[in-house]
Amino acid sequence: MTHDAQRSSTNPTPPEPSAPSDPERPVEAPEKLFSKTYLAATTTFAAVMFLTGLAALAVIPTLPTAAEALDGVSLFPLVAGCFVAASLFGGVLGGHWADRSGAHRPLAAGMALAVVTLVVSGASTSIWHLAAGRFLDGVSAGMVAVAVNTAIGQSYPPALRPRALALMSTCWIVPSLVGPPLAGVVAEVWSWRTVFLGLAVLTLIPALAVVAVLRGASWSATPTAEAAETAGATRPPLLLAATVSVGAALAQYGVSGWDPWHLLFAAGGLVLLIAFTPRLLPSGTFRAARRLPVTVLLRGLGSGVFFTLEALVPLMLVTDRDAPPLVIGLAFTGAAIAWAAASWVQGHLLTGWSRHRLVQVGAVVLALAVVVAAVGTSGSLPPYFAASAMVVAALGMGLIAPSLTVLSLAHSPAGRQGYASGAMQTSQNLGQISVLGIGSAALNVCLAVGTDRSAGYATAFVLLLVPCLLTVLLSARTRHP
Repeated sequence: MTHDAQRSSTNPTPPEPSAPSDPERPVEAPEKLFSKTYLAATTTFAAVMFLTGLAALAVIPTLPTAAEALDGVSLFPLVAGCFVAASLFGGVLGGHWADRSGAHRPLAAGMALAVVTLVVSGASTSIWHLAAGRFLDGVSAGMVAVAVNTAIGQSYPPALRPRALALMSTCWIVPSLVGPPLAGVVAEVWSWRTVFLGLAVLTLIPALAVVAVLRGASWSATPTAEAAETAGATRPPLLLAATVSVGAALAQYGVSGWDPWHLLFAAGGLVLLIAFTPRLLPSGTFRAARRLPVTVLLRGLGSGVFFTLEALVPLMLVTDRDAPPLVIGLAFTGAAIAWAAASWVQGHLLTGWSRHRLVQVGAVVLALAVVVAAVGTSGSLPPYFAASAMVVAALGMGLIAPSLTVLSLAHSPAGRQGYASGAMQTSQNLGQISVLGIGSAALNVCLAVGTDRSAGYATAFVLLLVPCLLTVLLSARTRHP
């Protein structure tokens, strides 16, 4: 936990815990999440997560319909990948900014940018226009996600972090109940554009209110001068992060086709990723070195599996099963509820479990979801069966994601929570891009050789068992000493 030497004496300062906290065995602390000290921070974070959840959960189920309407189904991986590639850059930007100036500034900027992205996407006239909107949305999402995690690391004692992170997940429950189904109905009755533009109107006033609160908020823990100097000396250049984001976008475009032109783009993107990605992550990440490096690696593997299911299952339901948007919206609703429920369980009922064990169990559940998705490609089964894979996968991620976040904060040096959060966000985005790229490439190869489309989807899903198995095997290396 960091404190600013120039903080005004009128601002409340979170008390230090009486003893070091081990994330493997959480200790009881006198602080309460909704005590007077933390009420302003908790309320602000909850508002941000509610708005973010409402926009994200309503937009994502609409993307396959938008891609089909814009004659860009083949470029759907690019639309999904642009968001993730930009999130990588936004995460690095937000983490560095938070380490130097406090988490409240990137959080405010990310919320303001979120409104702009909805307008750009809703006015799309081509699949490339939609991809540009998703790119801006990715920058915003990356900044917001890292800023919230960093603020919790800066302002909350270790004993309260798991519960605070679990609360952030539960703030998605109401948006998950109303967002996707309502978006599906709006898309069917009016159009997918109405979903984007309507959300922009709904988000504008609350976003401005959040920005106004953050500008004068007393909870915003600003790092000490020493921590800010350390962040400035060791920060990865933003140009490097931008280069990696471009490489990721090129790779996503490359796997959308199977001809020399697309292969050239895929090769160029892969070269950029291989050359520059290691400089954005902790040393030893790709060797699965213990503590922070392997924690960062597993965040990428787990997120990659979940994101690929979240992208390809709805696309399969739209293109092969002619499922209505409402079915897809309900699948996203169930997934959001499952994620929040599993996150609440790990933060309240499973506090006696070691964090690395929770990661292990979550990976097994994620593998079960992959099997359900693969079996669900059979035309003899109803669309709801394949859609349920998203719900099962969300249960696994509800255990994996907060546990890895707690471990990453515990492994972070003092004053470097922003760097750790940025590395986790970077790994998450790279994992999503890489795993989705492999799955999309497998699907396109199957289609190129004349394989049935359902068999192509099944092949893409079966490949997802590999990162699930790696997560199970490597989870013990995340253990806190």
